[in-house]
Amino acid sequence: MTAFALKIVTPDGLKYDGMAEELIVRSTTGDIGIMAGHINCVVPLGMGQAMAIIDGIKKYAACIGGMMSVIDGKVTLVPTTFEWADSIDKDRSLASESRARAVLADKSSSQTDIKLAEARLKRALIRQSVAEKK
Repeated sequence: MTAFALKIVTPDGLKYDGMAEELIVRSTTGDIGIMAGHINCVVPLGMGQAMAIIDGIKKYAACIGGMMSVIDGKVTLVPTTFEWADSIDKDRSLASESRARAVLADKSSSQTDIKLAEARLKRALIRQSVAEKK
């Protein structure tokens, strides 16, 4: 497969800078796949699993929020959060899920707390799903 330049940068720093053969990420409207020669585009990212083929090996990550651009064959992924499957702290994710479920079960929770808990729960479940693909 033909490779393309891929850079993944988060507010916490550089996560990857090298070549990839394929990238699939969740946009706000669904999954989008990138291969060498893709047209130029800018895409807002949603919450979901990302998959990159690097040196012929599939690598999975939790990718949440941000933007992706494809400009002249170079792909730049700028997510709010990006965690490779092998670096996800599953215990922390399970604790986050538990806290979110507790807020959702509490009848006295405010609408704001409910919305935040729903987002926290979704992030935790994505991380857990991705962590299984180490």
